[in-house]
Amino acid sequence: MDKLKVLVVDDESRMRKLVRDFLIRENYDVVEAENGEQAIDVFFSIKDIALIILDVMMPKLDGWQVCKEIRQYSKVPIIMLTAKSDEKDELLGFDLGVDEYISKPFSPKILVARVEAVLRRTQPSDEEAIEIGGIVLDKAAHQVKIDDVNIDLSYKEFELLTYFLANQGVALSRERILNNVWNYDYFGDARTIDTHVKKLRSKMGSKGDYIKTIWGMGYKFEVDA
Repeated sequence: MDKLKVLVVDDESRMRKLVRDFLIRENYDVVEAENGEQAIDVFFSIKDIALIILDVMMPKLDGWQVCKEIRQYSKVPIIMLTAKSDEKDELLGFDLGVDEYISKPFSPKILVARVEAVLRRTQPSDEEAIEIGGIVLDKAAHQVKIDDVNIDLSYKEFELLTYFLANQGVALSRERILNNVWNYDYFGDARTIDTHVKKLRSKMGSKGDYIKTIWGMGYKFEVDA
């Protein structure tokens, strides 16, 4: 099996080397960019990049601008690195389609674990499609149709919907959703889930009503009789 290719974008050479060395140790192929403009050039010239690790604060183009540009053409998983820990920044990242958000300083081992978790979720699988209440979710194709209409979901929204469908009728706490969908010990605010659920409901139209809020606990996916 070919090595998965990761693009590491950071204007600090020491940071790029640190991340690169840990990824190479885990058998990833790594390409680098030292600013936002170079990141876009590299991404569009190398067609098989499986994931991007993207710093926010960079010269020429910052990480938000790079993410916005790439998201116009690709759903490649993106992990954002930032020195800030402001909730507004984190929510902005998710709004732009960021899959994970890690504040500096961080443990390289944790970063690699999150890379592996994201890639496990986003790489194709052989599981069959799930069909519930007019919703057809195909994990292998990473595609969702509602009443035969394709719905455009981010990776995180797709995984969240997958988890809801797999646990139809089960009351799910926010903690349980975090542990299973985010697949690591999440240290941010559980309201991150509420933000994703709100966006998911909106994209699902009337079917979004299937995601019931359980006040003070979490959510339950239940198809109306």
